[in-house]
Order: sequence, then C-alpha cells, then structure tokens
Amino acid sequence: MGFKCGIVGLPNVGKSTLFNALTQTAAAQAANFPFTTIEPNIGEVAVRDERLEKIATIAGSARITPTRLSFVDIAGLVAGASAGEGLGNQFLAQIREVDAIAHVLRCFEDPDIAHVAGRIDPVADAETVETELMLADLESLERRAEALRKRAGGGDKQARQRLALVERAIAVLSEGRPVRDIASDAAGRDAVGQLQLLTGKPVLYVCNVDEASAAAGNAVTERVRAYAAARGAGTVIISAAIEAELSQLDPDEQRDYLASMGLEEPGLNRLIRAGYELLGLITFFTAGPKEARAWTVPAGAQAPQAAGVIHTDFEKGFIRALTIGYEDYVALGGEAAARDAGKARDEGRDYVVKDGDVILFKFNV
Repeated sequence: MGFKCGIVGLPNVGKSTLFNALTQTAAAQAANFPFTTIEPNIGEVAVRDERLEKIATIAGSARITPTRLSFVDIAGLVAGASAGEGLGNQFLAQIREVDAIAHVLRCFEDPDIAHVAGRIDPVADAETVETELMLADLESLERRAEALRKRAGGGDKQARQRLALVERAIAVLSEGRPVRDIASDAAGRDAVGQLQLLTGKPVLYVCNVDEASAAAGNAVTERVRAYAAARGAGTVIISAAIEAELSQLDPDEQRDYLASMGLEEPGLNRLIRAGYELLGLITFFTAGPKEARAWTVPAGAQAPQAAGVIHTDFEKGFIRALTIGYEDYVALGGEAAARDAGKARDEGRDYVVKDGDVILFKFNV
C-alpha cells in the first residue's frame, strides 16, 4: 500500500502548481483565480528509493517497481465552506476519502498573485481551514449523537459506547480543538479513526515559499513551524515554482538546478518522507531475476500482513518469511551469500517487519 494524501488550502496558495509538479502532469489547471480545480485531480507518483535500485542491481532484476502514492488536488476552501460557501461541502466530502492532509500555506509575497483574504498570513489561513473542518465535523457528530441517544435509551450497549466517544469528540470540537487531539495513543487513534472525521486525519503543513527561501525558509515559515509544533504536526518547506521547473528537467539537469538553488534533493522526496512518518509507514522489498519491488506497510505490521499486501493468498497460506536485513543484503551481495553467512532468517507469523527488510515469502494455497 501507499497512501492517499489530500492537498488542501485556501485558493491561490499554490496547491495546483505543486500538484502538477509532484505528479509531472498538467491535470490540474493552475490559474490566478479561486476554484480553478472543479473536480478532484488524483495523481500517482513513484516513490524513489535508492535502496531498491541497489537491491535490483545485486539481484540482477530485469524490472524495478517502486511503491507509489497518490496525491489528490482538492479545490480551495474558503471561510464558510462548511455552510456551503465557495464550492462548499463537496470538497469537504473529498477530504474524507484521503488518509492524510497536506495543508499548503502561502509563505511568499507576490503582488501579481491575489490572496483571497488580501494579506499573507499562513497561520491565519491554517486556522481558517481548520475551523471549517471542525464545524463540518461538529455538525456531523451532532446528527450522529441524536440517533445514538435514541438507540442507547433503548438499551443498545454498543450505541452507549459509541455515544460516549461521539460526545467526547463534540466536547473537544466545541473547545475549538480538532479531534486528533484526543488520539494521543494507539487506542485513541483507533477510536478516532472509527469516527472518520475530517479533523481526525493527520496533517502536514507544507510551506510554499519563493525560490530564495527554498533552502532555509524564512520568517513566515518559522511562524508556521511553531504553530505546527504546538499541535504535534510536522512542516515541510517547498517552493512550488522550483518543483515545477524540476518536473521539466532530466535527472542530470535536475541535479545541476538543485545545486544552483542550494538544495540537495527535490521537495517531493521530503514530502514523501514526512508523509510516511506522519502515517507510520515503512518499506520492505522483494527481489529476484524478474523484478525488484518495494512495498509499503504500516509500522508494526507482522509478516502475514506484509505478505497480504502482495496478494491475499500469500496471507491466507502464509508459512514463513525468509528475511534478510537491507544492510546485510547489500554488504554480503545478495540472498545466496546472506544464507551462507547465516544472515537469512526464517521468520514466522509473529515477526514484525522492519523497514528495509528483503523478504521471500513461503506460502501454501
């Protein structure tokens, strides 16, 4: 699995420009007026991983298949969206379908690009969007609470338990806090996840800066960083303009261009890593003469779950997983040498997959 990340924000903050650059498509029209994006654009990008390329070389693989992730470009929200303003609730519904939110904030000045609020204040922009999401969640929960109270009054034990969670979430939202604030541990995250709320989704703040600020940020991005840190969220600094340029260059030209900007890698790489960390995802690999491939699973996934990502039959008929750590695989020169050195382990059902594991699954259908 990869993950589906919704790109949200106010109009004219650079969402569609960033989306176009990240997916290397022109699927989302970027223009200097609100609501350019009428339908959610979905683009898949390959997640480049240098480890996969090294594994493929050692295994003599004919094909390399990286893991992929999806970005969803969701049209700009405005104040009052929860009540139908702008393009309103249809976009709130689209946010419900993603795993995480990449909240793009405008952290640059440009008199040629209008700001919907007439000023550059990314923290205020973040609060505007968050408020709309909280209002939408509150309305949804209050409707659910009414139905749950009737069922709980009739002696439905499950309804009473769900009502307690819903009322707790309502209380948090009424205090002006997102429901992710009550997901401080795994149990809390699972509970919040069951409610499928907009403000229960993990959020990453993406600071869209001018080219001069791409390497180190600026005073405005520092405000965003402090705002995000206070809420337990991460930040990534990206120049959508630079990413747009990079998307048009070949690899050698990209390296030269990045060096001229004082950057070591494209912003996409940083965004992917931050997204994986946000969702607690890791990568394992399979390798052979035909193909070397990367796969994504949640951290903590056990071997049968990882097998199931490849094919459901692998999980159903799981026997064991021949596992080699990435460092051992590379240092020893592949599976055969790792076996000879005693570094290839047969792991059972309880084995927790580690990031970078190279695995050969044994199964019986």
